[in-house]
Amino acid sequence: MSRKVNVGIVGCGSISDAYFIGSKKFDILNIVACADLDPARAEAKAAKYGVRACATVADLINDPEVEIVVNLTVPKAHVEVNLAALKAGKHAYCEKPFGLNPAESAKVIALAKKKKLLVGSAPDTFLGGGIQTARKLVDDGAIGRPVAALAFMMCRGHESWHPSPQFYYQKGGGPMFDMGPYYLTALVNLLGPARRVTGSTAKTFRERLITSQPFNGTKIPVETPTHLTGTIEFANGAIATVVMSFDTWPYPLPCIVLYGTESTMEVPDPNSFGGPVKLRSADGKAYHEIAHTHTTDRGRGAGVADMAYSILRRSRKHRANGDLAQHVVEIMAAFERASTSGKAVVLKTTCKRPAALPVGLAPNELDA
Repeated sequence: MSRKVNVGIVGCGSISDAYFIGSKKFDILNIVACADLDPARAEAKAAKYGVRACATVADLINDPEVEIVVNLTVPKAHVEVNLAALKAGKHAYCEKPFGLNPAESAKVIALAKKKKLLVGSAPDTFLGGGIQTARKLVDDGAIGRPVAALAFMMCRGHESWHPSPQFYYQKGGGPMFDMGPYYLTALVNLLGPARRVTGSTAKTFRERLITSQPFNGTKIPVETPTHLTGTIEFANGAIATVVMSFDTWPYPLPCIVLYGTESTMEVPDPNSFGGPVKLRSADGKAYHEIAHTHTTDRGRGAGVADMAYSILRRSRKHRANGDLAQHVVEIMAAFERASTSGKAVVLKTTCKRPAALPVGLAPNELDA
């Protein structure tokens, strides 16, 4: 590209390291500043990565040098910070989830369109070699017409290892809003937009006991569903069965499986940029690992870089875009809505299936 796009990072927690490091792979990105509610934490990251530390979040958002605000704040602040960035004339890219409910995140979409700015959201793991290899197999007809899918994310929760697990059990938390963005974004990338959702949800435990430090012994009230199961009917006719849980002991299950009229494929963990892709053999007796068609040497920051390309080439739509993220937010929220109402939820949003990445790109490339 003829120039770099300047980026400012809001939120200097542990995930920011992945963005600072991953963004260095892309020549189009130039991280110039960072900020945090805790100025000392921003100063530490600034010194570590050789950027400026802004005294406040508002200072960074209004910094004339910053073009993209990368929003790595806690989930409940995502919409607020995104709106502030857009009002300041900046493009906004945030960590998942894009919002805690469709109505709030829709405000971000509306303002971005009004101001002719770009918005986007993690996850960008679907731009990695694992999911992109699976996408190419689907597009090439390796499984025939997609018929069904399974998606499992089942664990015992985060209170035994996470240093501050409280927000995982608050409104906007739970397994669906924590891990659902990875799985549902991967499914939309593979199958296209959804049109209807059914679901049943539960809060299996009224409270959770933290056994990790520094809050060992603290009890957390559970405010959000911690076990969700249901189906997603896609516009192409495929039906996915989804189970997301913080209430189950681990058992070896695949992350995502796609069933087609001609074959079955196991898709790698959507919370990674790599992972094995396995395809059923012609005789049906075995599953063979397929060589990656795309590089797995990609990391956090790929979605920001893809947005930067679109800032410089306005005719090009970035892949981890706001319409995709908003559609995923509505799908996630629909599981609890369906459970509460006892009725299937017909979705109001849709999106275009993100463009597949070309084969043969280097780790620092996102276009042929």
